Amino acid sequence: MEYRYARESKCYKTSRVFPTDVNNHNTLFGGKLMAYIDDIASIAATKHCRRSVVTASTDSVDFLHPIRPSDSVGLESFVTWSGRTSVEVFVKVVKEDLLSGERVVAATSFLTFVALDENKRPVPVPNVVPETEEEVKLFETAPHRAEMRRIRREESKKFAGYLTVKQPWD
Repeated sequence: MEYRYARESKCYKTSRVFPTDVNNHNTLFGGKLMAYIDDIASIAATKHCRRSVVTASTDSVDFLHPIRPSDSVGLESFVTWSGRTSVEVFVKVVKEDLLSGERVVAATSFLTFVALDENKRPVPVPNVVPETEEEVKLFETAPHRAEMRRIRREESKKFAGYLTVKQPWD
């Protein structure tokens, strides 16, 4: 079985918050941050798998503190755990007040990606080796999140069976 250290998948991104990036509350659009999160998480997943990957789920995006135009937004992502053909990626979002230097975790997110072969079929992925205290904690708590994802996916499939696909004019 192949192994990769969590650090080998680490990615970082820092951006300014411009006036066109904010909503009517003068804070970063949630959708803009979610796009940043999916982008950097997909890079971490690809670095770990060294394969094309597809987003299978976004477990959560927990917005903890607003991000304002006077802040920069920094993202850190890495693979925390692997299943047979999927990986869990953690994204930490840190806002920094560019004038005072104060930094705080503004959001966290967990996403799942599936590795694909040339025919777009799922393929096995390397196991993850955590090293730091943060990586170990995320690794140890991952099986619980994986079980919650499995339950939620089953519930979503069941719920989708009740939904209509008709057009409003049908």
